[in-house]
This record gives sequence, C-alpha cells and structure tokens, in this order.
Amino acid sequence: MKNTSIKIIPLSKADYDAWLKLWQGYLIFYETRLPPSTTEKTWRNLLDSNMPIYGFGAWVDETLVGITHVVLHPNTWNTTECCYLEDLYVSESARGQGIGSALIEQVYDFADKQHCNRVYWTTQEGNTTARKLYDAIATQTDMVQYRKKL
Repeated sequence: MKNTSIKIIPLSKADYDAWLKLWQGYLIFYETRLPPSTTEKTWRNLLDSNMPIYGFGAWVDETLVGITHVVLHPNTWNTTECCYLEDLYVSESARGQGIGSALIEQVYDFADKQHCNRVYWTTQEGNTTARKLYDAIATQTDMVQYRKKL
C-alpha cells in the first residue's frame, strides 16, 4: 500500500454527505442515473443491520476518498454465503495511492469473518485501470454475464 494513512471503517450515518458525493461520482463514471429514491434506499440499506448489505469507507486524514458496498447471499454451490462486491469507487484525486486495493482487502477480511466461500465482482470490459488491480489480486473467470431488465 502506497499510502499508510488509509483508514477503512464501516460507513455510518454521519458519513452521508461525503458518501453521496462519491456515490454520485461513481454513477457518473458508469454513465448512469438513478432516481433519488434509489439512492436514499441504498443508503438506508447500508445502515440497516437487518439487511445483508454493507458499506465501507476509505479515509485519508479526515476525508472520505473511497467506498465499497457488498452484498452477502446464499448460493447453491456451497453451504456458506457468497460476498458480492457490488460497488467500488475511489475519488479521482485519490487514485493510484493503494485505496482501491485496501478497500478490496477489507472486503476479503470482512467476507472471511462472515465465513463466506468467495468474494466476486464484475466490471466493464474497458475499465482497464481497475482491471490491472483486479488481475493482481483475484482470478478472472470465463463467465459471461447476461441480463434482462424487468
């Protein structure tokens, strides 16, 4: 890790404004828009201890510079849950400092403590910068994702 002052902790209610700024940056990066109600529901789910959705923030000094959200779920190929790393975003000004890697390592540690059998995620094929990191810390599968919006 290039920046030893990175602190990664679960997101809390007090982090909303800083989280929202990063969440909006993440949506812009993926060229998408969500209704405010979806963003509000996502935030509530991240804080709801009855939901299997968790959020972590990466802090440098007193600034939130990165976020990740994970979803734990059962599966049919194992007796323990999987951890889906659904969202990962680091602010442009903080990239290249090891923050993305630190967030993923936090997810690995969290999933291990939850007795998950694997952590997995998807990214866009053209997201070459992130894929260099992912290639270094995980194994790319040969699976192809299909989707039907309902």
